[in-house]
Amino acid sequence: MTLDRRLFLVGGAAAALLPGSTRAQEATTDGFRILRPGPLGGGLPGLIAYGDDETPPVLRIAKGAELKVRLVNGLEQDTSIHWRGVRGLNSMDGTPLVQKPVAPGASFDYRFTPPDAGAFIFQPHAETTFAAQAQLGLGGVLVVEDPAGQKADHEIVAALGDRAASAAELGPCADGRAVILHTNRQMAGDGLMGTVVTVNGRPAPQSHTFAPRARVLLRLANLSTSRLMAVSFEDVQANVIAVDGQNCPVFEPLRNVLPLAPGGRFDVMFDMPEQDGADARIDLLGAGPDGGWDGTLLQLKAQGRPVEARPPVADPAPNKFLSEMIALQKAHRAELVFDAQYGGESAAMCAGRAPSIWRINGKPGGDTVRLFAVRRGTPVSLGLTNKSQSHVVIRLHGHVMRQLHLMDDGWDPYWRDAVVVPAGRTVRVAFVADNPGRWRIGGGILPQALGGLAGFFEVS
Repeated sequence: MTLDRRLFLVGGAAAALLPGSTRAQEATTDGFRILRPGPLGGGLPGLIAYGDDETPPVLRIAKGAELKVRLVNGLEQDTSIHWRGVRGLNSMDGTPLVQKPVAPGASFDYRFTPPDAGAFIFQPHAETTFAAQAQLGLGGVLVVEDPAGQKADHEIVAALGDRAASAAELGPCADGRAVILHTNRQMAGDGLMGTVVTVNGRPAPQSHTFAPRARVLLRLANLSTSRLMAVSFEDVQANVIAVDGQNCPVFEPLRNVLPLAPGGRFDVMFDMPEQDGADARIDLLGAGPDGGWDGTLLQLKAQGRPVEARPPVADPAPNKFLSEMIALQKAHRAELVFDAQYGGESAAMCAGRAPSIWRINGKPGGDTVRLFAVRRGTPVSLGLTNKSQSHVVIRLHGHVMRQLHLMDDGWDPYWRDAVVVPAGRTVRVAFVADNPGRWRIGGGILPQALGGLAGFFEVS
């Protein structure tokens, strides 16, 4: 059986999210939780995980508590951990800018206190291996719980993912490592999408039964490396209370559909139907260059004695560490223009860097390319222009931003750590550079980031 065929057969074992497995739940006497990435056994060649099975862990801590995670590398390649959306210490960001990769057999302690409550994800970010390791199964969710946050009868943490199948080539390197060999076209285009969409590591759909009118908190997280998702709520009304881990004024999404980019998160409150036996669904609508995959992600059934009707979902408390205002008149302004240049279908090789396919302002991009520098506390306004033929997702490390209105006369009423920039379009964002260090800004579609869609800014 070929490696490609084996990948196809285990396509459902994708980015998972259940209470972590034995290996992922190890703890030390000094309070560190151990994440031990390694190959999966049991007839699943090529797949890797942080635990004994393909279910990436959910790490939970209380707001104000210190996160203590020890990464013990059981892989044959370098690795690291990036905490997506966390406004934490620069030295803990896990990128090549601030951390040497964790070599096979070595360990590294991540230790910091996340300032914000919310749902965040973690994935590898060593220089040349991060995209393949995430595609092969490494990823998880960090939930920082706020005791004063809104209450629900039930919580669902749903990691949506996919697995590489026929679209990927898994092959050995000269030193015996097995990696996905991303092609130049994937790094310059829409990335690498698997053919099996999963919820919590199992082929969709996942089923839940709750009492009629029960209030449910759904934490959606997109752990895929490339797939932009459109998540539709059928027969329940979605009320968004947080975007990318940051509380926001409650809003009902247009047509009850949420756009969920790779790495994106939404916290959604909804009430179950009031009739005993009534069904509801949460669907994924077709997306991607070939129409993608569509179908039901979550099947919901209202069953049993109804609970008391609840008042409308209230606005959560705003994050007191984030100012409601950004002084755009005092902002440092920068324009970043992205374009891709590639030739042929050659693959990224096992050793060394992938080819620098992406250009930023006409020059090759990469993690070591400094885009701008500002003093701490400076407002920053960025114009993000995509001149390529594919959409891009631009991620901001260590900070959160507002997407500006087209006329620069205001911004969307929620914070986010990434924005989608369609082909041929410009999106403008603003943020306050209040976290010192060298921070990456670049592609949230990981194959594009591998191909050089990245740079950094410095806050001193």
